[in-house]
Amino acid sequence: MDKEKGVSCPALLISAPASGQGKTTVVAAMARYHRQQGRVVRVFKTGPDFIDPMIHQRASGEVVHQIDLWMVGEQRSKQLLYEAAQEADLILIEGVMGLFDGKPSSADLAISFGVPVAAVIDASSMAQTFGALAQGLASYRHDLDFVGVIANRVASEGHGNMLQQSVPDGVKWMAGINRSEEISLPERHLGLFQATDIDDLEKRLDAAASLIEGTGLSELPDPVNFHLGDILAVPPKLLTGQRIAIARDKAFSFVYQANLNLLEALGAQLVFFSPLDDAVLPEADSLYLPGGYPELYLPQLAVNIELKAAIREHYRAGKPIVAECGGMLYLLDSLADKESNVCPMVGVISASAKMQTRLGGLGLQWVEFQEGKLRGHTFHYSIFDREPLFDYRAEKHPYKTAGEGIIRSKGLLASSIHWYFPSNPALAAQLFLKRNEFLCA
Repeated sequence: MDKEKGVSCPALLISAPASGQGKTTVVAAMARYHRQQGRVVRVFKTGPDFIDPMIHQRASGEVVHQIDLWMVGEQRSKQLLYEAAQEADLILIEGVMGLFDGKPSSADLAISFGVPVAAVIDASSMAQTFGALAQGLASYRHDLDFVGVIANRVASEGHGNMLQQSVPDGVKWMAGINRSEEISLPERHLGLFQATDIDDLEKRLDAAASLIEGTGLSELPDPVNFHLGDILAVPPKLLTGQRIAIARDKAFSFVYQANLNLLEALGAQLVFFSPLDDAVLPEADSLYLPGGYPELYLPQLAVNIELKAAIREHYRAGKPIVAECGGMLYLLDSLADKESNVCPMVGVISASAKMQTRLGGLGLQWVEFQEGKLRGHTFHYSIFDREPLFDYRAEKHPYKTAGEGIIRSKGLLASSIHWYFPSNPALAAQLFLKRNEFLCA
């Protein structure tokens, strides 16, 4: 493969004028449909997200990674796309929020990599205004390759005809997708349900795929030439011989595949356990407690006394723990759900928190430790009613205002931030090593 010439693969970024338009359903429908045709489909999600990639992984049968120009970085995103293009027949990218929202936005990403864009518009409460939205999205940035629109939640054949006739010349009508309870994906406070919580997900994905058959979405988009650019250095094996125990079940499932890949590339052996079901902590040098939905399983977490005691002992022994968002809530003295039901948690962090119905934190953030910078994002509905003592304070991107508090002491790193480890591989390795181990590495 000639790296200078790049590698071509049909690709399309699916965006929208706003959140809630149906991007995830359309991308999942396309992934499932083209997979059914025998094609290898690689799906990427723009920006920080855990739930949508779970849906897309089920739809496509392939691992889903995040790409964006800040948290993941342009070069790493470029490398992920290049590698995918070598094996895929189709690359799909789901945008985040509205097409032009954020700094950087989905439009910025599409322009950077030369990927054409199609927009999903919820047409359930409009007619000819659909065309005005299409024209605005298509013409807002002249450097964007905007190729077409998809009408979602179409009420009837007549409604679809009105929508299609409103689309201006130069913008392609790609599909009209009828409103259907058979394909809608259920939601709760952090967005969609996890893939494992939707019992009939396969049926919904197949139904969604059937709705795009014969539309423009069933055709392969034009090829895009993806270039590798500068090859990122392979990180040294700083974690060779280290066993990292990672919480993974319905309560703790928000973890980037890129984080797991990096830890293995650094030489670590990964073992998994369930705080919901396992009474014994795996033998390990360090723990990784990702985020998730611990508030939905408080009684079950509370009664697992043996595992909570094992985690406290791990902490007292000075072994590293990395706890992100829901993982940090699990380490508190107590946590209350939205109905004010309070349950005792592990008790490593002297603080308590409760869930609320409005957001407690949202957005990209970074922190500068003594050893360097680490990037990530926050998205949570929890607030402290008894706040811990923080050692660091993150900064919000791009606003440069104060972000989440961070605990980093006695081997513990705990915060409401979900870290993206590849943003600083050497620092990520340090988080899972005792200080004396790192100095000798």
